[in-house]
Amino acid sequence: MKKTLKLIERFLLLSQGESVASSSLKGDWIEQMLTDHILWKVSHGRQLSYMATDTEAFKQYLATKFDIRDLVATKNLLSGEESEASRAEQVSLTGDSKFVHHRTMMGFLVNSYVDIPAMVDNKPFIIHPAEGTFTFIYDYQTFHLPTDVVIVGVENSENFRQITRQQYLFKQYSKILFVSRYPQNGDLIRWLERIPNHYIHFGDFDLAGIHIFLTEFYSHLGSSRSEFFIPEDIFIRLPFGSQSRYDAQYSKYANMSITDTRVQRLVDSINMEHKGYDQEGYIK
Repeated sequence: MKKTLKLIERFLLLSQGESVASSSLKGDWIEQMLTDHILWKVSHGRQLSYMATDTEAFKQYLATKFDIRDLVATKNLLSGEESEASRAEQVSLTGDSKFVHHRTMMGFLVNSYVDIPAMVDNKPFIIHPAEGTFTFIYDYQTFHLPTDVVIVGVENSENFRQITRQQYLFKQYSKILFVSRYPQNGDLIRWLERIPNHYIHFGDFDLAGIHIFLTEFYSHLGSSRSEFFIPEDIFIRLPFGSQSRYDAQYSKYANMSITDTRVQRLVDSINMEHKGYDQEGYIK
């Protein structure tokens, strides 16, 4: 038996003494319920439906045979009304911790080379991981920072790991928190949409990197809350970039819509040089 929302809704009707059309309940388990006298057939002319012979016995049967112990709660779980239900709660309702898809690892990584005051669940703490470590924010829905902290999204793991060797790029900011784009689970942008802090995207200086910024961040945050980080010397560095990277990306991104005009000069330079430049080049 596949436990779907529609099936649970039909079971709810049966548990309340209502009839359900036989055409909507199919499977060997239906025949077994009839054999066990849990359900009985009711004729309405040419129409055939099922009813529970005893509603309490029907609910007990579902609990013992199929681990469906609370029809209303199970319906809410499947409909998304309890989408954050823990695995323990799922087991108590259904006997199956994987009854519905539930992400046990939510959130994203953060890093900083200065002390950043933060709050999670109204509890204060300081973000300043030791060299070679990161802080993982799981409960991002309650994660808050002072509004003057600038958020820098880092595309590549090597840059995220070695932020202390890139301080010179962001020396104009006294409070800066680095966030990793990976894992790409959508939690980072959901968090960014909830907070007022300014976001700077630090990625590869190629067509794909600009596309990531425009589609994943700028489209949600707009020009007032986000920008693509463009170092002053990138136009000097581009001629020494990778042509193979540019060639590999061109067919896919050549006609992308440049929704943020601030990156147009960079796009034009990339196309003129036929080169892309990796952000790792800025690690001193």
